[in-house]
Amino acid sequence: MAKSFQEIQQNHPCFGQGRAHTGRIHLPVCPGCNIACRFCERSLNTTENRPGVTGKVLKPEEAVPLVAKALEISPDIKVAGIAGPGDTLASNNALKTFRLIKKEFPQLIKCMSTNGLLLSEKADEIVKAGVDTLTVTVNAVDPKIEAELNDYIIYHGKKIEGEEGASILIKNQLEGIKKVSSAGITVKVNTVLVPRINGSHIEEIAKAVKEAGATKYNIIPLIPTAKLKDEPAPTCAQIHAARAAAAKHITLFLHCNHCRADAVGVPGRSEYSQLLYANLGSIKENFSHG
Repeated sequence: MAKSFQEIQQNHPCFGQGRAHTGRIHLPVCPGCNIACRFCERSLNTTENRPGVTGKVLKPEEAVPLVAKALEISPDIKVAGIAGPGDTLASNNALKTFRLIKKEFPQLIKCMSTNGLLLSEKADEIVKAGVDTLTVTVNAVDPKIEAELNDYIIYHGKKIEGEEGASILIKNQLEGIKKVSSAGITVKVNTVLVPRINGSHIEEIAKAVKEAGATKYNIIPLIPTAKLKDEPAPTCAQIHAARAAAAKHITLFLHCNHCRADAVGVPGRSEYSQLLYANLGSIKENFSHG
C-alpha cells in the first residue's frame, strides 16, 4: 500500500509546502527515452544543474549500496526517486530498482517521474513495485499544441510523429494518472512552460489533470536548449499568469529546483552527488529513443 498523503507532505520535498529539511536521492538508472521532446537535451556531465543530466548511468543492482551510503552521508534523506535521465518506463530498470528499494529500505518514500507514454499499461506494475508518488510531465492536452513540443513518440517499436503521436501520448497520460491515483499513489504533474506554444493552454491542462486525479501541479519555466534553444525563457509575468490560471483548479508546487537525475541531499541546502558517485567508474550508455 502506498504511503499516506500526510506522510508524503511531511517528508517529500516536492509534495510538501516548501519544506527544506528533508532530502532525496535520485538514482539515474534509465538511459533510454521513448518520446522526442523538442526542449530536451540529455547529457552525461557533472556541471549542469537541470533535469536530464547525470554524471553516470547506473545499473539497478547498484542502487541498494548507493542508497545505504547516501543515508550515512545525509540522514535527512526520506525519498528514493528515479527521474531519468531517460524515461522511467522506457525500460524495466526503474521498476526493478524500486522493487529492490522496497525490500531493503521500506521506510523510504519511493518516487518516480515519467512522461506517461506507458503509464496506463504499466500502472499495475508501478503499484506492485511500491511506488508512493508519481510525477507525470504533461505539456498539453491538445494534440496540436503537443505536436509543437514533441517531434515523435516510439510506441511499441513504432515511430509515430506529429498529432497522431501526440494524441496517443495525451490519452495514455490521462488514463494512467486515473489508474495510479485510484490505487492510492499521490500524483504531481509537471508542465514545461513555453509561452508562445502552451502559455494560453495552462488552465486547460491543470483542469484536465486534476480531473484525472493529480493533487499537485508544477509549472517549470523552459530552459532554452535543444531544438527550442532560440525560444525565449518565460518572463516572471508569464510565469505568474500561468500559475494564476492553474491555481483555479489545482494546488500548485512552487519550490522546484530543476534537480539533476543524480541529485542527492536536501534541495537548496546540500548536494552530495559527486561525493556519493565519486568512486564509481563511468558507465557509458547510449541516450537512445526506443
